[in-house]
Formats: sequence, C-alpha cells, structure tokens
Amino acid sequence: MANKIKKVGVLTSGGDSPGMNAAIRAVVRACAYYNVECVGIYRGYQGMIEGDFKPMGPRDVKNIINKGGTILKSARSKEFRTPEGRKKAYDNLVAAGIDSFVVIGGDGSFTGAEIFNEEYGFSVIGIPGTIDNDIFGTSHTLGYDTALNTVIDAIDKIRDTANSHNRLFFVEVMGRDAGHIALNAGIGAGAEEILIPEEAFGLDRLVDSLKRSKESGKTSSIVVVSEGDKIGKNVFELKDYIEENMPEYDVRVSVLGHMQRGGSPSCFDRVLASRLGVKAVESLLEGKSNYMVGLYEDKVTLTPLEQAIKGQYEIDMELVKVSDIVSS
Repeated sequence: MANKIKKVGVLTSGGDSPGMNAAIRAVVRACAYYNVECVGIYRGYQGMIEGDFKPMGPRDVKNIINKGGTILKSARSKEFRTPEGRKKAYDNLVAAGIDSFVVIGGDGSFTGAEIFNEEYGFSVIGIPGTIDNDIFGTSHTLGYDTALNTVIDAIDKIRDTANSHNRLFFVEVMGRDAGHIALNAGIGAGAEEILIPEEAFGLDRLVDSLKRSKESGKTSSIVVVSEGDKIGKNVFELKDYIEENMPEYDVRVSVLGHMQRGGSPSCFDRVLASRLGVKAVESLLEGKSNYMVGLYEDKVTLTPLEQAIKGQYEIDMELVKVSDIVSS
C-alpha cells in the first residue's frame, strides 16, 4: 500500500446521525493499524478554521461504538463558505502537519470538501452520514437504518392509542427532500397511507383512500407524512382538511422530530460505519482523493464526490407499489 499520507484528520459535519461515532472509531483505529497519525477535528469545518484539533489513538475511541451523536461535535460553518475561511483552515491543517482528512456528513459537507480539494489539492474522502439516505452512490447512509427502527417503534406505540380511540393519526417523519424514511417505515409499520415528496398524490386521493379504509371496516388509521411532502403547506393543514371533509374522523398529529436522529445505532449502522471508516483510510493511503465511500450491492465502493453531490438518488417505485397493495 503506497503511503505518502502521514497524518489524517477526521471530522463530522452538518446534521448528526447514529453511526458517526462508530465511523470515527473505525477511522482512528484504521490509522493506528497502518501506523498513521490521526487527529480529531472538533465542530466540523468551523473547528478546522479555529484549529480545534486533538490527536486521537485507539484508546480515545473506546466505548463509543454504541453511542449516538458525535464525540467530535458538529457545526455548520458560514465562514468556511468563504475563500478567507478556507485559507485559515488550510493554514491550520498545514501547521498541525495534517495532510488529508475524512469528513463524515451529507452533501453540504461533501461540497465543502470538494471545493477545498480543488483550491488546495488536499486529499479528502467522504463518508455519508445522514438519516435521510439521500446521497447518490450508496444504498445506505449512516443513521438511516437506526432512524427507520426508531420511527417504526414510535408508530407502533401511536397505533395502540389510535386503535383504542378510533383515531386517525398523521405521523410526520424527517425527509425534507427525500421520502425514504416515510416510505420504508410506513410499509414496515403498516400505515394506511404514505405521503412523500417524490409522489404528488393530492388531497383528493388521500380522502378517497381514507374513505375506502373506513368502508372496509377500519376504525383507525395511520398516515405517515414526510416533512417535505408537497400535498399541503404542513401536516397541520392536512389535519384541518381531513377534519373538514371527513368529520367522522377524530384526527391527531404527531411530529416525531429530532428523536429520529438520536439513540444508539443499530447493528447494521455500526457494521456499515466500521466498513466505511476502514475503507476511507485505506483509500487515502492508496493515493485516492475526492471520493465518497459507500455501499452498493453490499460491497464498499468509491464514488467521486462531485457525483455523490450532484447525482440523482431515486425512490424505489417497487416499494411505492407494494405500499399501495398492502395498505388496502
């Protein structure tokens, strides 16, 4: 393995997701395995600008694989979006002897890394960390599987009270631009209807679907709504519309919010984070740069950062069909 890399930085940026700590652990321990120094960069790119660095060895990452969030903290840095901010970051990295870094985050974090690479030729590898699963080049992002299980658990509990009171519940889940969480969790939790931004079903279809459910003998219903769904201005507007058009329903809204981003990562996310973290370090040592490590057909693969940022992920239309069939 050709090794010109001497010191690898690792940072988490943007929104946190379960599995980030497991990825940090894998990066640090892979560096130790290959006799490369590793430095934790705190608070994302803002910490890079401020020189908030700490050397990390294998014992610094013990007992974190099971923890949600990120021990390196995370922040969105407006200053890093400026040439002056990136110059400060570069100067700090050079002063600390850091010659490459691994960034764990989403498309905004990858965009920052790509621009930095273009300006300074700095070796960078991205690890996709976001519960929305909206990054091109990987079937799963860190935290997605954990978020799905969190949502499923919450909806199962909500259904208990829905059944007890013959209520209709709108359950809003995260996914501003992507309906992966809503679609998969909706099927897994047996939702009567699923509303996602990729499919503009319309209010009339929703009412028709709920009426069919009522006519078939259902006394309660769960509708899973992705926060980015365009059917109404927000989930509370949906509630008002249904109450006006179907007064027989006692309608409630539950917004799951940031609870979806927290909690102990699932086994799948821990293993995925470990695989991607090791591959990220190995890729740097092999002289590769400006790539994202991801998962495709259960193999760890490399996708150019530009593709990962600009590529169009697609919703699984087979799952949309399955949802229509099994919710009837």
